[in-house]
Amino acid sequence: MSPTAWVAVSLIVAIVVWAVATFNGLIQLRVRADGSWSDVSVQLKRRYDLIPNIVESVKGYAAHERGLFTQVTEARARAMHATTPKAKEAAEGELTGTLKSLFAIAENYPQLRANENFLGLQRSLTEVEEAVQSSRRYYNAVVRDYNTKLQVVPDRLIASLGGFTPKEFFQLDAAEEAKTPKVSFS
Repeated sequence: MSPTAWVAVSLIVAIVVWAVATFNGLIQLRVRADGSWSDVSVQLKRRYDLIPNIVESVKGYAAHERGLFTQVTEARARAMHATTPKAKEAAEGELTGTLKSLFAIAENYPQLRANENFLGLQRSLTEVEEAVQSSRRYYNAVVRDYNTKLQVVPDRLIASLGGFTPKEFFQLDAAEEAKTPKVSFS
């Protein structure tokens, strides 16, 4: 085989190795993004599971606020059934707003604020909110890396040939972030 043929074969092998490595890297990022979205969903489910307990705790002290309890329950149901990051964003914003109203009502009842069960639920909600934020930040970081790799040349070529599509970020806008329920009633 001539030296030119060796160079050509080496170049072809190098291109194939690069294409396979790029394809595998994209698959790994896509799997990490899907896994981190699953982590976000788990944390949100923990949040959704706490909400009925919080509503029941407040309901015993503020029975005349039935409309608010219904709003919280309906917002929770919409948030649980949202599937895409954009749909979750909207539903989570609404849920956070109704929870804020629920906790504002609870502030008017000193006996409730002193109730051990309610205090435990507050602590749990604070922990879950922090876990949701952490999971969301990780998911968005993976999606950022994945979407960037889909757009840079020459990886873009492999991404388009492999049928890779961008993922959506999961973010709450600044107004919704400001609505995060305060759970400190001391």
